[in-house]
Amino acid sequence: MLNYFKDYPADLSLSMALDMGANMDEVDRACRDLRDHGPRPGMDEADAFFEAWVGAGDRLVAAAQADEAVGHRYSAAEKYRRAAIMYITGERMPEHDNPARVEAYDRLLHAFGKHLELGEVNCEKVFVPYQGSVLPALWVPAASGAAPAVVHFNGLDGTKEFLFLTGFGAALNRRGISVLFVDNPGVGEALRKHGLHNFAEAEIPAGACVDYLEGRPDVDHDRIGMVALSLGGHHAARATAFEPRFKLGVCWGANYDFAARLRGRVAGAGAQPSVPHLFKHLMWVFGTNTMEECVQATRDFHLRGILDRITVPILITHGEEDQQIPVSDAWATYHDCVNSPRRELRRFTAEEGGEQHCQIGNMSLGTDYMADWIADVLGTGSAVGTPVQDAARVR
Repeated sequence: MLNYFKDYPADLSLSMALDMGANMDEVDRACRDLRDHGPRPGMDEADAFFEAWVGAGDRLVAAAQADEAVGHRYSAAEKYRRAAIMYITGERMPEHDNPARVEAYDRLLHAFGKHLELGEVNCEKVFVPYQGSVLPALWVPAASGAAPAVVHFNGLDGTKEFLFLTGFGAALNRRGISVLFVDNPGVGEALRKHGLHNFAEAEIPAGACVDYLEGRPDVDHDRIGMVALSLGGHHAARATAFEPRFKLGVCWGANYDFAARLRGRVAGAGAQPSVPHLFKHLMWVFGTNTMEECVQATRDFHLRGILDRITVPILITHGEEDQQIPVSDAWATYHDCVNSPRRELRRFTAEEGGEQHCQIGNMSLGTDYMADWIADVLGTGSAVGTPVQDAARVR
């Protein structure tokens, strides 16, 4: 992971931007002064980071609008794509109730939508009905016919647009698999626009997504899988355990006992935070007013005693030098999936790359491996026609 700022949340965000396809020259132009001289007097680092990235996004939007005005739609679409990345990266850093952050999120949605429209991108915004509300999502269909599909949830602080821009959807499409990238409760639009907060029982919103996919004629209803990253390492495993319609589960980064880790953070221990103002962010995500309430609300965020319910193939990927979630969570998840006919733990090392959280810094290593594994299990890859055998292994 590029150590540009020498601050973990900032460098994590930068690496995520590069994994989405940001232009490093544009990043450096926006951030060099902040990196070298720090924020202006009276401004904290998170707000300064926000200002730099959102300002870069605004400049790209202005350039895109100029292209669009003279009919250069594809050039405009590309600039809107990079603007969306700048907004995604900046918007996640300040406190959630910063009014400028609210405005930046709207600019993010607009820029991403313009990228899809002008670039004729294979991606459609849809809404999954959910408990009197909706889960906003991005539908990325495979080329034709009733194709297998996966539901893809976020983590603690991601967005569906980030998931799409990593290229995972395109990787799966090339293997004949459609993807539903979802802002599940507690993230993205579900939180910001619909007030939906996160909770442990991931099978409830995941089940709503399966209901939605079963209503689509372009989905093979017998071949639907579940994927999620980071905190989604809990969600993917939990949903696969309790939602019998899933034919596979993928934990893109394990998260075996989030509840215990949160208690440790409150007590002053714990690993690197993914975002500044982490405790305020957690209270927002889980809909609580104090950290005491947050700890209580997340008491069931663990996988102990439930993973033996998983009777379908499951893959856990993890970086050996993950600074947020120890690799021991990956081992614990793997070892508890005793009834899976095909369980696999794929550890990424510093020697090969992908050793950081969810392979951030070189996410294509993770997305390619997961796409191949999913294609093999669902019968669209090299294992077409081959029955799934017991393949318990660690790499």
